[in-house]
Amino acid sequence: MATRLRKSFWTLPLGDLTPEEWEALCDGCGKCCLNKLEDEETGEVAFTRVACRLLDNDTCRCSQYDIRLHFVPECIVLTPETMADVAYFMPATCAYRLRHEGKPLHDWHPLISGHPDSVHKAGVSVRGWTVPEFEIAEDEWEDYLIEEDL
Repeated sequence: MATRLRKSFWTLPLGDLTPEEWEALCDGCGKCCLNKLEDEETGEVAFTRVACRLLDNDTCRCSQYDIRLHFVPECIVLTPETMADVAYFMPATCAYRLRHEGKPLHDWHPLISGHPDSVHKAGVSVRGWTVPEFEIAEDEWEDYLIEEDL
């Protein structure tokens, strides 16, 4: 049985969202599925164009979302309880991070625009510019660093 989403639920505190609303908050950009490098000394996180092997480059969604931890045990599981620990690891445009920081969603977010492809049309998703991780050796990821802020 489908659950109705509350009107403007994305303005509520993250802890007040139902599981369905939590999942609907994802904008579908795919940036969270990019492999990242973290500087051990500074804690600074750098994104790469190297995508998780489960990322579907066309939809910018995980191809095995419900069972992803079987294939990628290190995948970060976002919950209202884990956001304080992992928000820094998420892209600055991420709806979960924005709401965790008390900021509004961007106009291109599908919940605001009313169009599921608005994230792609706005050029904010990773559609078409990632490289699958199985094609790149981990010691070569630095060659695929993304210079601009995500």
